[in-house]
Amino acid sequence: MPNRRKFLKEVGLLAGAFSSTSLFSQAHAEDIAQANQKVADLLPIEVATDEDYWSVIQQAYTVNPNIINLNNGGVSPSPRIVQEAVERYNKLSNEGPSYYMWRILDQGREPLRQKLADLAGCNAEEVAINRNATEALNTVIFGLELKAGDEVIGTKQDYPNMISAWRQREQREGIKYIQISFNFPIENDEEIVNAFEKAITPKTKIIHVTHIINWLGQIMPVKKISQMAHKHGIEVICDSAHSFGLLDFTLPELECDYWGTSLHKFLSAPIGSGMLWIKKEKIEKIWPLVCNDKPRSGDIRKFETIGTRSFPIEQGIGEAINFQNAIGNKRKEERVRYLKNYWAEKVQQIPKVKIHTSLKPQYSCSICGVSIGGMTPGELDSSLFTNYKIHTVGIVWENISCVRVTPHVYTRIQDLDKLVRSIEEIAKKKKG
Repeated sequence: MPNRRKFLKEVGLLAGAFSSTSLFSQAHAEDIAQANQKVADLLPIEVATDEDYWSVIQQAYTVNPNIINLNNGGVSPSPRIVQEAVERYNKLSNEGPSYYMWRILDQGREPLRQKLADLAGCNAEEVAINRNATEALNTVIFGLELKAGDEVIGTKQDYPNMISAWRQREQREGIKYIQISFNFPIENDEEIVNAFEKAITPKTKIIHVTHIINWLGQIMPVKKISQMAHKHGIEVICDSAHSFGLLDFTLPELECDYWGTSLHKFLSAPIGSGMLWIKKEKIEKIWPLVCNDKPRSGDIRKFETIGTRSFPIEQGIGEAINFQNAIGNKRKEERVRYLKNYWAEKVQQIPKVKIHTSLKPQYSCSICGVSIGGMTPGELDSSLFTNYKIHTVGIVWENISCVRVTPHVYTRIQDLDKLVRSIEEIAKKKKG
């Protein structure tokens, strides 16, 4: 019994990650606080190059030392404390699922909702917790009341699941889905905004914009697009799968109407966690993707009636928020951008090598595309892993053909040095 009571106290049943006994508090709070104190007088852009500081952050991760993982644009690993939180809550759940899940762990969702809202700078009553950006954005895409002939503007460079959702509505209901196309990188916001505006007709109801293009990392001017769209009486849906937990912004700053993200990317939350945000006054008009007994209510929780869910994953999100807040949004953004530019600036000087992403801070952060003349993305991706154990991903999508490289806060400088050497060696061996 004493061991039992100790275990229940350690997992912090009601307060979870936001209690004084959180795993973050036990494992990292003191070390990161000391590291923060040492750089307290430095600007975030100055901290970005402080390897002593980031070595403390790197130690929190459990990544395989035999593989250099530079595909964090797909899904990011979680710090050890996040993994342990999921494991602990999962073990607890299985001791008596219907009791511990529904009567105990379920009480942790409201504190989590508030912490996510705090991180996003928005009202907690506008935040729903779900599994990923696809679920969040599909909730809005299929929940909007559109009729045959209504038009939606997106791009050919948007994420495939969102494109498929709009095409499904087009096929089933007769809406018109219009895709414009860009040749990235683009270092001119007005060029992007104007392209959307030119596609508007009197029938346009929605503009769908991706905050960071997942293929090669272009940052889109969401606020400017939203302001332009609203002048025309058009609503904006924003896909922030790759920007939340990476860029330093608040949701109100984007001025969009609907927004979704995957928390298991740059926030490093448990795999299979996401977040939906809808302006409070617009919640009522969006139908839930999964049934709810009050589908027209203005309660954001109507989007969370998915039946039995993973309570351990939900509570693990809290520890990821603790970790994020300890570093700070701006410090994290500047560090990851520094890592991206560190390798990209070097390889762009190598003959046959092309960088497909802007290196200017306002247009990119972590994701960067690279190619070698005479090689397909698949060939370069395969060579990097087979010969150097560097994990990236080859991208061939519409007018984009490159290998996507995405570092994270746990990425070491020596790993990026190896990437640079590897690309140089591969390029030299390539004839022609």
